[in-house]
This record gives sequence, C-alpha cells and structure tokens, in this order.
Amino acid sequence: MKILGIESSCDETAAAVVEDGVTVLSNVVASQIDEHKLYGGVVPEIASRRHAENICGVVSEALESAGVTMDDIDAVAVTYAPGLIGALLVGVSYAKGLSFATGKPLVPVHHLAGHIAANYISHPELEPPYLCLVISGGHSHIIEVKTHTEFHVVGRTRDDAAGECFDKVARTLGFPYPGGKEIDRAAQLGNKNAFKLPHPKLTGCEYDYSFSGLKTAVINLWHNAEQRGEELDVNDLAASFQKTVSDILSEKLMLAAENLGYKKIAVAGGVSANTGVRDKIAHECKKRGYELYMPKFTYCGDNGAMIASQGYFDFKAGKVAGADLNALATLPIDQMYNVQCTMYNG
Repeated sequence: MKILGIESSCDETAAAVVEDGVTVLSNVVASQIDEHKLYGGVVPEIASRRHAENICGVVSEALESAGVTMDDIDAVAVTYAPGLIGALLVGVSYAKGLSFATGKPLVPVHHLAGHIAANYISHPELEPPYLCLVISGGHSHIIEVKTHTEFHVVGRTRDDAAGECFDKVARTLGFPYPGGKEIDRAAQLGNKNAFKLPHPKLTGCEYDYSFSGLKTAVINLWHNAEQRGEELDVNDLAASFQKTVSDILSEKLMLAAENLGYKKIAVAGGVSANTGVRDKIAHECKKRGYELYMPKFTYCGDNGAMIASQGYFDFKAGKVAGADLNALATLPIDQMYNVQCTMYNG
C-alpha cells in the first residue's frame, strides 16, 4: 500500500511516498531556514506564503522520485494538527483538493503521531506497546504508544518545550537560527560541568517537564556577566546547558518507564537529533537493559515520510476525513480521533 504524505505544519514544505508504512520511496523537503534565519525565528506569515509557493512542486517531485503517479497512490495523508494555523491550512487545502480530484481517501494525521511513526521507518521491527519521548520546538511529551493509532500522554511540559528552550538560549549566546544544532556543535568543544544550572521542581504530575526556569537562568547568567564586563566561555555554557536539558529529559523518561513497567523506549521529534540527548538516554537505557529506538537523523525533523508512515496505520484503522477537514493549531494527541474522522470501509 502506497501513501502520499504531506507536511506543512511549520517552516518545511514536505511530501513523501511510503509503502506499507516503513519503506520510503521518496522524501522531498523544501526548507525555509535561510529566509527565517534573517529574523531569528519562524515568521508565520512568511512560512504560509512559501508553503503556497512550494507545495505543488514538492508533491510533484515526491511522486516523480518515487516513480509513481496518483493512480498508484492508495491514500493522501496530511498533517492537520497541531502547528502554525496558516501553514497547516496550505497543506490541508492542497490535500483536500488532491483527494477530491483523484478520488483517493484523505487521511488526517496528527503531527506528534507522525514524529513517533518516524521510528517505524528507521526500525521496521518496532511494535507497540512502548513509551515514547517526543521532543521538538513546540512539544515535550512522554507518551504511551499503546497501538499504532492509540496514544496516552503521561507527561508534558508545563511551559516552554525543550526545542524552544534550545532556540532561545542559542539566540542569547549569539548563535544563528536554528539554534539547537549550533548549541550541539558548541557543546562538543566545552566543559559540560563548568556551570551548575537548575533542575526545575514540579508539584503534581511527576512526569511533567518545565524548561522556562532553566532558560531564564541561562539568559540571566549571560546578561549579568555582560553587565559586569565579564566574558563567559560560550562553549562551556552551551555544554552545561545541553547536559542539563539531557539530564532532565532522561530523568523523567526513566522514571515513567520504571513506574509504568515499560522496557521498550523510543525518542522522536527534532530534538531527538541532539547528540547530548541521544547519548544520555542511550546510556540510561543501556544501564537498565531497556530497548531503545531513535529515528535516523533524516527523519528527526519535520518530513513527509513520517506523515505517510502514520497515515498508513491510520488508514488501515479506517480513519479518514471528508471535505470538511479543517486545520487545528492545537490538539492533544490522545484526542486526535475525537474530531473530524470517520470510518472508511472502501
């Protein structure tokens, strides 16, 4: 079964053709990073306009690279939530038009479920149930993956996401956008024990995260040094910050795995490409004898292949949408099938 996946939730216009949920036949991404770098972050209006300009060419290239036509496609999957609303609407509108014109079923895909599905591409042997840490610019979630289409959130950030924290700290330290990879690069050159940074203490859910205090602590440390005319070692601070984030993410994930009885762990999302995070979680899983699955670097960031992969499992489960499908800026992953989906019996 071949699924065409379309992704436009932020600043990458992406499309891919994936067979049976695990075999990538094509994966095309048109990035806007160079343009948004001028502004230090994603400008939603610009992102939406670029998606509108790029989407026809990206989808055509994905089909051509896969050596297929729409006649060979079984369904069109598209990210419909969550994300930048204008950006999402471009992808959803295009997918609806393509579905209507070709008669192919339309499959709405939750963005976080797509990130999780990136692991099926990298590890076809991976089967639910397992525990997955999804970390990106907008999300930091610990999710029970009960089946390919059933999810339960057990922990989430109370404020900033890990990726957002990376980007804002990077901007303070003078790194260009996107800052996460710049901090990762600098951290390789620094002393990760040079600065003692705070680990937030939360009441309530023991698996929840908070990164705003850590972000503020690093920014204040840097600005206070500037005001005193002192120069901090940027590589040391980057390394210490990355270590702290990695420790926090790993600590909560391991606690949830132990308490909930999971020995199979996955990581997904853009921040899963961070070497410090990957190394820390790999170390902790190995120490406990847990199986660990992480996507290849190609599939960590936003891409169409992950949407096509999740679309395959959603379509098999009978989840399709009609012409009334709308984009949603926010939607919890464990509520993704409560809206806008019908059962497909075709």
